[in-house]
Amino acid sequence: MTHHERKNITILKETILPGESKTINMEIAKLHTMTKLKIPIIVERSKFEGPTVLFSAGLHGDEINGIEIVRQIITQKINKPKIGTIICIPVINVFGFLNQTREFPDGRDLNRVFPGSKTGSLASQFAHSILTEIIPHIDYAIDFHAGGASRFNAAQVRIVPDNSELKALADVFNAPFGLFSKNILGSFRNSCDKLGVKMLLFEGGKSIDINEEITNEGLEGTKRVLHSLKMLNARKKVSFPENKTLYIEKSNWIRAKHSGMFHGLTKVGSFVEKGQILAKISDPYGKVEHILKSPNAGFIINANDSPIIYQGDAIYHISNTTGNE
Repeated sequence: MTHHERKNITILKETILPGESKTINMEIAKLHTMTKLKIPIIVERSKFEGPTVLFSAGLHGDEINGIEIVRQIITQKINKPKIGTIICIPVINVFGFLNQTREFPDGRDLNRVFPGSKTGSLASQFAHSILTEIIPHIDYAIDFHAGGASRFNAAQVRIVPDNSELKALADVFNAPFGLFSKNILGSFRNSCDKLGVKMLLFEGGKSIDINEEITNEGLEGTKRVLHSLKMLNARKKVSFPENKTLYIEKSNWIRAKHSGMFHGLTKVGSFVEKGQILAKISDPYGKVEHILKSPNAGFIINANDSPIIYQGDAIYHISNTTGNE
């Protein structure tokens, strides 16, 4: 039986019929102040049968740019489908969002405890309820992330290597960059994959930050995916960029050879030549200035935005291939 034949979608004992809109609150543990924590799950169903798509963000509570993309999917009514169902969870890790931290209050990275268990740690219990309550209904998903620890990611989609269906979906999303990365054990993406959900992982921007350009990349890609599934609301315009996604097979981190104040000269997403000056690292006293050069030609897919860096810190993530594929 395919997902499409199920007429009813029931999440946390609430049934959403075709043509219905519902916000379901997933209650997780109370805070230590006894305040109830609710995670709103926003469900929009068309009257017509079709795929069910999930848009989620805030798996890491400090990755606000992803949350902003899902928020705009809702405010721009991109989540009202022509056919099928769209489910939005703008903030998965409300605890982290509250504290502006990546982790769950139990110190765990929620993205490493999937599939979780009913009786495990708080993060583990929560992962388990997402997988049992929501994921069985889902055909396609886009999970929105941002770079951690002031490392700014160029807009990119990550998929596992050698999966033609996902590659086709990533082509449709058409982010500036595509990275092949294996599923990490314990990750949401890994669990979704095992349950037959076709998931794209979007990365863009940095934590504790909202960047308009990144938000737009996320929104436009989302509209292209919905358009290709014939789900995009007829009133929404979809744009198709001239450049196709640049897929990166190999990449490496350029690390700082010195500690000091960091002056980046290179824009994320740009192409650099071998030997090009990427940044300067100086001491605070005006004595020393070190120049950082690119070890190879390639695209800069991530840049450190921190003003102070230590020797060995990852500063730029650069691709090793210049051509497509």
